[in-house]
Amino acid sequence: MGRAFEYRKERKMKRWGAMAKAFTRIGKDIAIAVKEGGANIDTNFRLRQAIQNAKSANMPKDRVENAIKKASSKDAENFEEVTYEGYAAHGVAIVVDTATNNPTRTVANVRSYFNKLGGAMGTSGSVEYAFQKKALFKFNKAAHNIEELEFELIDAGLSELQVEEDLILAYADFVNYGNLAKALEQKGIEIVESTYEKIPDFFKEGLTDEQAEEVIKLIDKLEEDDDVTFVFHNMK
Repeated sequence: MGRAFEYRKERKMKRWGAMAKAFTRIGKDIAIAVKEGGANIDTNFRLRQAIQNAKSANMPKDRVENAIKKASSKDAENFEEVTYEGYAAHGVAIVVDTATNNPTRTVANVRSYFNKLGGAMGTSGSVEYAFQKKALFKFNKAAHNIEELEFELIDAGLSELQVEEDLILAYADFVNYGNLAKALEQKGIEIVESTYEKIPDFFKEGLTDEQAEEVIKLIDKLEEDDDVTFVFHNMK
């Protein structure tokens, strides 16, 4: 069928893989949200945002409903959010956030990825201190006046607004996550996605292409793991 067909097939498989990974992450987020605050979206902000993230990712409605129902049952799995830290090859700092029902399995897997791909896991707090956790809300640019909106949201903890194509990205220190989310809701702004980022205080620069590729291999391997939700690093 030719190389063009194989290329399209590979791209499609990657998209399906990314979609499956997103659905798994959102399903766990729903489970954690229900456990923390119940299944009522009117009173459970985290669940409300998880459902909005599911819509943005085109997660089927019946799958979302099943996730909520399963999380509400007495036999619901207990997911823990655990962070692991370490260094990839060439001194690149790595922070790995996970949501797992088996931390023993997860830590063993994460450690093996570091060891096999030239890195080393660190102790708790050995790396993450050099990252700032930021709340991030994405919503449609629409007819918003950026300067006015920025001024109106400062009291809710907004630290920065960025424009990315048709979206506005609103950042805040993570402690202000709830305040900024509430302010956006009160203004009638529909949030396309709510998440967070861990932004490094400094970057590791000067790596060659070959060295960067070694680091990317570790990041890719970590991101393939179903227990891993996000991987952050300080490679320039």
